[in-house]
Amino acid sequence: MNQELWRPSQDRIDTTNLTRFAESVGLNDPVDYDTLWQFSIDHPEAFWAEVWTQCEIVGDRGDTVLQVRDELMDSRFFPGARLNFAENLLATGSAPGPAIISLAEHGTRTEVSRTELADTVSRLQQAMRASGLTAGDRVAAVLPNTVEAIACMLAATSLGAVWSSCSPDFGVSGILDRFGQIEPTLLICCDGYHYNGKTFETLENGLEIAAALPSVTQLIVVSQLEEAPELPQDRATTFDAFIETYEAGPLTFTRVGFSDPLYILFSSGTTGKPKCIVHSVGGTLLQHAKEHRLQCDLKPGDKLFYFTTCGWMMWNWLVSALASGASVVLFDGNPFFPNGYRLADIAANEGVTHFGTSAKYLDACSKAEISPASGRDFSALRAIFSTGSPLAPDGFDYVYEHWKADVCLSSVAGGTDIVGCFLSGNPIGPVYRGECQKRALGLDVRVFDPAGQPLEGEPGELVCLNAHPSMPTRFWNDPERARYRKAYFERFDNIWHHGDYVTLTENGGMVFYGRSDATLNPGGVRIGTAEIYEQVERIDDVLEAIVIGQDWDNDTRLVLFVRLAEGVTLDDALIKRIRTDIRNGASPRHVPAIVLAVDDIPRTKSGKITELAVRDVVHGRPVQNVHALANPSALDLFRDLPELQP
Repeated sequence: MNQELWRPSQDRIDTTNLTRFAESVGLNDPVDYDTLWQFSIDHPEAFWAEVWTQCEIVGDRGDTVLQVRDELMDSRFFPGARLNFAENLLATGSAPGPAIISLAEHGTRTEVSRTELADTVSRLQQAMRASGLTAGDRVAAVLPNTVEAIACMLAATSLGAVWSSCSPDFGVSGILDRFGQIEPTLLICCDGYHYNGKTFETLENGLEIAAALPSVTQLIVVSQLEEAPELPQDRATTFDAFIETYEAGPLTFTRVGFSDPLYILFSSGTTGKPKCIVHSVGGTLLQHAKEHRLQCDLKPGDKLFYFTTCGWMMWNWLVSALASGASVVLFDGNPFFPNGYRLADIAANEGVTHFGTSAKYLDACSKAEISPASGRDFSALRAIFSTGSPLAPDGFDYVYEHWKADVCLSSVAGGTDIVGCFLSGNPIGPVYRGECQKRALGLDVRVFDPAGQPLEGEPGELVCLNAHPSMPTRFWNDPERARYRKAYFERFDNIWHHGDYVTLTENGGMVFYGRSDATLNPGGVRIGTAEIYEQVERIDDVLEAIVIGQDWDNDTRLVLFVRLAEGVTLDDALIKRIRTDIRNGASPRHVPAIVLAVDDIPRTKSGKITELAVRDVVHGRPVQNVHALANPSALDLFRDLPELQP
């Protein structure tokens, strides 16, 4: 059994939202997480109905909780419900504390009250309605993590529109690969952003993106630069000009169906353009409310910080905390600028109660010997969340030794696919070294072997056996849902297969070992191979490429192998060009740590390159699909390369 690192006091257990919830369903003798989890699996109708009630969801619930319970792809929660996402996030106007505290890398601090946020949303709502935006239309944004991003999302969804966002460090082609599929009506971008003490101008990117999207009727530019560039008036308008003629007034909300679209998030693009994952209004709201209130013990007046960008699903997760009456604390920029204590200072100075980040960030702090507990007041801090990649056991040690000893450290896991968590926090139970705390309430998460048989105490595939509200409703432009079925239900019939390699422990938690498919996960951010290939294979000197994620130093690093044109040598200049093109065309996250030349690349008999086979060879694992390869001898080129040895 893994070492127990922390356990809540009985007083703390007694005052949690989870304890109150368990008592409301008659499980209070004593309150036990595993018993409540089993109840949530055995009685989904009763469980999710009580979540709606206890989380104070605003809307008409309807009479039915769950239809088609046993067919996961066809199940529907609350089919008769009518509600609005923004209405729920703005319904906590009497909660203590501001709605948003926003901090920028270059030092600006903005505090927005709940009334001020509602007023801004009101003006945006009127302007968007006047522009012709209606329910079901898409609004796309390329924005930093700021107040304007939240306000624009709330205004769009208040009208029943669908929101989708990327961060401004993405290249134009990467953004068009995403937004080009969903045909947005409005495009919102920024004129620049700040990172690592530098200013990056992005207005030209926004203009280029808008010009390439025929569906866009209005480009709105949010100014982030000290000296805003001049806009071509026939092609764009500023954020301030867009709303200047409208006075704040009472908000109106377009209520829609529970399963109507709210967000379009994007897959990593492993096998082509990113899949457009459609998440529902009710499913997102209910899942986030359950996670925030029950799994995180978030209460009115608490302050939730998560280090994220608008291109990661944790941004969507973060802003939903408004529905629980919490203040959301934003930061945009480099978390190590001007030094490694930047986020710790935010947590201490702002009285953050719930602090979230990536495992990679905590690992980097540990290596830099950063000890935030020294000289900082973390008395308000009750929970620390880590996600994006597995938190190594010594990462747990680091948090308890150098951040705070009396804190609930929840290593959580889920993803873009469900805009939430399969493994989540447990505020009434212990933390064990190296483990995600517990399987999330309402999700029947198990571990299967390759034949579909259950495992306990042995590594295998993470699966989910039951329907849950935040399953995607579909993929965009996938009317028969064939791509949706292939993505999650092809491996095991009527069972969600997530693609993580895990072990279910005797404590009821999970240990994660990484991805079991070809998705890359450097620094805890899932990215795909196709976006890298798109940039590399434009270079004439490169005939072909294959990229893998190599397990390295408690993380994943990208290794790019290239097959070069005849007579070309992989010198420093070519490596620099490859990296620069990937950075500019995709994003900094896509840049490989190592670039190596090889004479051949293994492929299947149908001509598809085999990333998983190469990854297995590099890690010294047996290759499962040698029989399917047209040139299996090519695998020998990837064995025992000195550049890839620890």
